[in-house]
Order: sequence, then structure tokens, then C-alpha cells
Amino acid sequence: MPSILDVQNLVKKYGDFTAVNGVTFDIKEGEVFSLLGPNGAGKTTTLSMLSTLYTPTSGDATIDGHSITKEPMAVKQVIGVVPQEIALYEDLTARENLIFWSQMYGLGGKSLQGRIDEVLEQIGLTDKAKNRVRTYSGGMKRRVNIGVGLLHKPRLLFMDEPTVGIDPQSRRAILDTVKDLNRQGMTVLYTTHYMEEAQELSDRVGIIDHGELIALGTQKELTQQVGHTDTLILHIGESDDPEALASSLKGVKDVLEANVSDHEVSIITPEAEDILAIVVSKANERGIKIRSIDIREPNLEAVFLHLTGRALRD
Repeated sequence: MPSILDVQNLVKKYGDFTAVNGVTFDIKEGEVFSLLGPNGAGKTTTLSMLSTLYTPTSGDATIDGHSITKEPMAVKQVIGVVPQEIALYEDLTARENLIFWSQMYGLGGKSLQGRIDEVLEQIGLTDKAKNRVRTYSGGMKRRVNIGVGLLHKPRLLFMDEPTVGIDPQSRRAILDTVKDLNRQGMTVLYTTHYMEEAQELSDRVGIIDHGELIALGTQKELTQQVGHTDTLILHIGESDDPEALASSLKGVKDVLEANVSDHEVSIITPEAEDILAIVVSKANERGIKIRSIDIREPNLEAVFLHLTGRALRD
């Protein structure tokens, strides 16, 4: 699959401070690619350079074969940008905002109203199109923000932390919108500091910290860096003995560790489902009641912790 975006050694400095330091990655046509990292990691600065808003200190990137430093106008024809900050006129309706931004893109003619109708349907605001934006919730405003980025039918959509500061229901709607757009063929570069968003949306993830891309790959490839082990957590009855159950599991094939905390037994294993039956059998033999079972697989939070020694949201 060809790359629509190819980034090579991108650097952005402000005096002695390096905001982005030698970032290199590519995005395949049809992918959802997430840049995952804490606040201040360099995600927005990277997007600002790729969208030609900032000039790189060094390095370059090509989008659909066009250089961001040498052919910025050609790049702008290919990309759509959904900024972190809301860029709307609150005294206008959603439809009026879309008309205004369409004209800024140079769009017009008989097909314009039809395109705006398509975008309103994509963002799920057809029935609210005539309401003034100032009456919208934060999540609805962000959906109109997404609509602005879609008006000119870009091939590559940049989305910078689009769910920050909104309620869970609106967040769910935006994530579903991203997945729907991707199913329709849209390529997306998505930045976030929410690990669960990157896990749900992404074909590949680049983990960025202190301006450097410290890991890149599919979720499976990234979690293999910390070793593929599952954690099987058994929640047992208050009158039962967790130590007895943990001791009975010593020597059982594929039980790497069995640790006790309060009324829980945590078992480290290469594949939790493979040992589940024997664990339940051991509990039954000792008359221990298992109230519930959780299985936790390696995730991107664990990868970040492994690479940096600190939690993702520190």
C-alpha cells in the first residue's frame, strides 16, 4: 500500500528549546495513524508543520508527493485540518459556518448546498443545522469543527486531540465518526493523549515524548516490546484464603507468577485463556469461591511506562 504521508527527520526549534526532534514516520493510504503522547510531547507542533502552518527548522515531509516546505499550496489541497481549538463563529448556525468556510476554501456553485448536506449527515447534525453554534454543547461544536475539515473532500485528515474537554457521550460520537470516515476511505492522522482512543482507532501508533518518536508500529508490535504476558485477576470471597489458592498454582504450567492482594489473586501468564480452566479447578478443589474474573492484556500504557519509566498521563 503506498504512503500518502512521508515524514523525514522533522525538527522544530524555538531558540534553545527543541519542540520536535528528528521525527520520522509514514502513513499508508487508508490508515488511521495515531500520534500518542502526553501533553507537551510535540504532537500539535508536528501537525502544525505538516499542515504548513509552521516552517520546520530542518527536515521535510511529502504529502501525496508534495513537499510541505516547497509546495505548501499543493499540500493544502490534499489535507483537511481539525484543530484542537474550536474555530467557529458562534453567532452563526452550523450550516452558515459550513457555508462560510466553504467559501474560504474557494468552493461554490450549485453543488455547494449538496456538499454541506453530506457533511452535516456525516457529523450527525442534520437536525440541528439551523441552530446557532453558541447553543451547542462542546461535543457538538467539535463535530462542526470536524465538518469544516471535511468540506473540500480531503484525502488526508489531521485531527488534533478532538475529544479534549467533552462529555463521554460526545466523545463516543466523535470516535464513531472517525471510524465511519475511515470505512469510507479517509486516511486519518489522529493525535491524542488517551491511550484507549489510540487502541480503539489505530492501524498503527507512533508514541511521542519530549519531541521524539520513541516507538512506532501496530499495537501488537508495540506490546511485544514489553513482553506478551496477560494478567488474570481472580476476585474471591472475603472468607476465602487467597494465599492458599496462590500456593496451589505454583508449578502449574504457564503460571509465571501468582500474587495476592486483599481478596484478589493476580496471575501472570503468557495466555490467560489457556490456564483459566485449571485455575478454576484449583479454586473448586479448595472450596474457594471466585466472585469475578478479569483478564488484562498488555496495552499502550504499559509500553509507554516501559520506554519512559513513567505513566502516560504524568
